[in-house]
Amino acid sequence: MNKAFWGILVLCLGAGLALAGGLPSRNIYGNYVEARTADVYTGPCFANSEVGLTGRLAVLGWKVTKGSWDGVSLDGMGVVGVVRASDTLGDVYHSSYPVKAVLIVDSRANVEQRLALQHFAKRMGGDLLQDVVRVEYQPIDLTFVNDDIHTMKATLTAGEMAKIQTRAINENDAICHNEEVWYRPLSKVQHAMPAYALANTYSGQGLGETWSSPDKRSAFVASFMVPSE
Repeated sequence: MNKAFWGILVLCLGAGLALAGGLPSRNIYGNYVEARTADVYTGPCFANSEVGLTGRLAVLGWKVTKGSWDGVSLDGMGVVGVVRASDTLGDVYHSSYPVKAVLIVDSRANVEQRLALQHFAKRMGGDLLQDVVRVEYQPIDLTFVNDDIHTMKATLTAGEMAKIQTRAINENDAICHNEEVWYRPLSKVQHAMPAYALANTYSGQGLGETWSSPDKRSAFVASFMVPSE
């Protein structure tokens, strides 16, 4: 990817975060990261080799910077969704449903916040998080190097159950040199940028499957801003 491409993305994301600093209280905003078991930034030949065979599994994480949901403040709270689909997530030619999901809710949250975080995640994840088979409570953290989302070096942890670690995609990651963003993010976000997943793991119960899918161009980092409900 050329420097002009990254420059535009960084400027857009910076503008979004700057706007977030002056948001009215009726909005909720923060940061987001996801990782799947298929490349999201790839070329047609590699995407076609994965579709229908992999990419059914994903971890999605939100960290609220400021805002409320269901009238409950979620400042600093996090929530993670883990999904197992029936087919490759994001494939426009085949349905990924039915989808089973596990929610991991920030263990620091009180009772009202835990319920609000579940409702928030279901709203942000849409149909992917409607069939929740298990809810867990773990300490959740989502950090960016130097608190700068522009670096795309993010680490999401949900206790010992799930982890995503990312870095920026660079020229050495190009294989066919015809790569592009093949799939869109699984959540409603702004200024999403593809990233390289150094770690993408889930070791919990509920989905009948655990995984470790590192070293793929399979992640997104983003910010989110939606009206509170």
